[in-house]
Formats: sequence, structure tokens, C-alpha cells
Amino acid sequence: MDIQDYQGVYVFIQQVDGQVAGVSHELLGKAKELAQKMETVVTAVLFGSGVSKLCGDLASYGADKIVMVDNKDLEIYSTKPYAYAMCKVIEHYKPAVVLYGATAIGRDLAPRVAARIRTGLTADCTKLDVAEDGTKNLQMTRPAFGGNIMATIICPDYRPQMATVRPGVMQKIKPVAGASVPVDSFAVEIPESEKDVQILGVVKKESHKMDIQDAKILVSGGRGMGAPENFKILEDCAKALGGTVSSSRACVDAGWVEKDLQVGQTGKTVRPNLYLACGISGAIQHLAGMEESDVIIAVNKDESAPIFEVADYGVVGDALKVIPLFTENVKKAMAERAK
Repeated sequence: MDIQDYQGVYVFIQQVDGQVAGVSHELLGKAKELAQKMETVVTAVLFGSGVSKLCGDLASYGADKIVMVDNKDLEIYSTKPYAYAMCKVIEHYKPAVVLYGATAIGRDLAPRVAARIRTGLTADCTKLDVAEDGTKNLQMTRPAFGGNIMATIICPDYRPQMATVRPGVMQKIKPVAGASVPVDSFAVEIPESEKDVQILGVVKKESHKMDIQDAKILVSGGRGMGAPENFKILEDCAKALGGTVSSSRACVDAGWVEKDLQVGQTGKTVRPNLYLACGISGAIQHLAGMEESDVIIAVNKDESAPIFEVADYGVVGDALKVIPLFTENVKKAMAERAK
């Protein structure tokens, strides 16, 4: 393979029911930065049926070009048709880099594409950069050995260089209103051999809870909360602040809270305006998921807890006693403001 034939930074756009996933917007912003260093352009790869209406949105978040595969067989995500179509796009356009969100879809699709086109894949990246040694290789950094070290991986001999990136790690750029870019409609016919799974229906999970990755205020509990019933204290605090509750891995493993509330290396990466850590010691795996929060307040009985190293404000004390007092004062302050 002549790697010089491969150019451009491509981003797989995840859309479901005509809604672009937030991680795709984040990746377009990061791709813009990488493309500038590589002296190339950003191309969004959009699959689906009747999805042309999304092109303006992708242009506003940083795409310089869009490759759209509009096909009824791609209306609902299915592994083999999507993998086949993605391989056809790569074979035709020869991108130097392809990025995917590390979502359920991205984690299913990316390794299958990598295997089919015989290239490497670095999963769950937390940092992407371009080598300054003249090669312009993509430097893909991810936690290794349980998050105790950060490994930077390159793929110097094969193209495209591919990575999945966890949602919430990269930041979206400020959207450019009214942006417009060229759209290349690329026709792909999915052969019957790739359609051996028939989707009879889609069961959607209904939830009235706010996704912690979308929350501006998070009140997060750890092992120091003592028992699952004590999370009611955090719920009261979150309600007073207008936020939602999240958790460390220890509470999820203990069965106190649901998995989708977990913050950290094996949970979700969050960037709220306020992160209130209650009874959380601050293991490196947890810090990796929340240290980019705008303001961090930590409450812990152990004055040497690692959480205080990243906290903007720290309270050494029992969260079970401190948080109710804090909540009471928040409610008073809110009442005064409402007058």
C-alpha cells in the first residue's frame, strides 16, 4: 500500500431517527484541528435514508465536505450493511484517517471495518494528535492497564488510521450558522449476502431521566455515601440545583445505582458546569471521566483523598452531614432570588 495515496480526515456520522449523535459533532471539531496540522480537509460520512436534511448541520460543525450514502437498506443501523458501505467509501475515497464515536454503534462498526480493509484500530481514545516528525501519523492516546498509564499508538504502515473516541472527551466547535459545503452522493448497492439479518422492529427505551453527559450540574456519589438509600440526599441536592445525580464505579458495582449513571474510565465522560463529588476518593479511573468539568467541589472525610487535587473547592467532612446543609442553603438562596 502506498500511504501517500490516502488523504483527508473522515468522520463517521452516527444518526438515529434523523438526529445526529453529539459525539459526531465533537469529532468534527477535533477532525478540523487534525486536518489543519495535516494540511488536508474534513469529510463527514453520512449513512441513512432521506438524510440530506442533516447536511447543513454537519457543515455548521466543521465538515468541509460530505459523502452521503442514501440507501433504504441503511435506514436503521445493521452491522453488515453499514460495514459493507463504509468499506466501499474507504476503498473509493482513500482517507488517511477515519474517526468513529465509541458508542454502541461505533464500537460494533469500527472493528469490523478495520478487519475487512486490513488496517489497525485504536479503541476508546481520549486524545488525538498529529506527529511532528514529518510523517503526519495520527497519534492515538488511550488508557491502558486499567487506566494506570496512557498509551500513545500509531499506525505507520497501513491506511486509513482508525480510532474510536469516547463521547464527551472532545469539545464541539461553535456552530457556524448557515454554513454550506459540497455534498457527494455516493451510490452503494448492498448485496443480499450482506443482508442476512432482518430487522422486524425497534424497541425504544423510554426514559425521563436526563443523560449525565448532557447535564450542566452533576451531584455525584461514591462509596462514602455508605448505602444506596443515602443517594436520596444527593437527589434532593441535585433537584435544588437543577441538575441530576451521577455515581462512581464502586456504587454501580455494589448495585446501588444504574450503570448509565457511572462517571469514569469504564463509564461516561462528562463536562458539566458544576461537578459536586460526594464521598468519592478520586481514583484515576474516575478522574479521567470528570476532570474537565468547569467547577469541581469535593466533599470527603479523608483530607488526603486524590479528589482534592483536581477540586476547585474542597470540604473535609462527612457528605451525609454536609450535603443536607448545603441543600438547605441552596433552597434558601433560590427562594431569595425568586422574590
